[in-house]
Amino acid sequence: MEMSTGELLSVDPRELQFPFELKKQISCSFQLANKSEDYVAFKVKTTNPKKYSVRPNTGIVLPRSTCDVIVTMQAQKEAPPEMQCKDKFLLQSIVANPGATLKDITPEMFNKEAGQAVHECKLRVVYVSPPQPPSPVAEGSEEGSSPKAFPLENGNLSASEVARASDEPHDKSAEAKALVSKLTQEKSMALQQNNKLRQELELLKGESSRNRGNLPFTFIIIVGLLGVIFGYLMK
Repeated sequence: MEMSTGELLSVDPRELQFPFELKKQISCSFQLANKSEDYVAFKVKTTNPKKYSVRPNTGIVLPRSTCDVIVTMQAQKEAPPEMQCKDKFLLQSIVANPGATLKDITPEMFNKEAGQAVHECKLRVVYVSPPQPPSPVAEGSEEGSSPKAFPLENGNLSASEVARASDEPHDKSAEAKALVSKLTQEKSMALQQNNKLRQELELLKGESSRNRGNLPFTFIIIVGLLGVIFGYLMK
């Protein structure tokens, strides 16, 4: 902030903003800038000295230099009505002797009634809302907490997702068809074998009728095989 006419020190900012919170000590700061070639002494006063502490509350700002002032508000037990604060600060400044130091500052230097050329600047106090913490992650947004939908492109499934979604059922259908084809072939072969055995059985029956009482051993084996085949087909 540029220095106004008649001011020895420019002040930035002129408004002390405290992020007010109950039962918490809060600090803010402002900067004094001396753009002249003079040594400038300053003093900071407040309308409520028990509520605030100022460091430094007096000092010397060297030519072409700056000084930071920190104001700390003590923890408050209750908030003011409508968060309005009537507290004010007064910055007094005066040209000091060249080479002056802190020990050279006296209360009489800022006594306007004694004819001292004291410049004054008023600073007001404003309470602002403290910064809000980041909002927590919404429920169900974490991985695994809810099923995920397919990504959409202009309201439609992307081509890659469509292909991926259709591959699995297609593969399962092909496997099922191959299994059915294999079982059909095995069943056909079994029926052919069964018919062949039936024919051989008929031939054996004709022979057995001629040789009653002497059943060939081959006939017994064939009957056993027929039982096994029928059992397989009934599964």
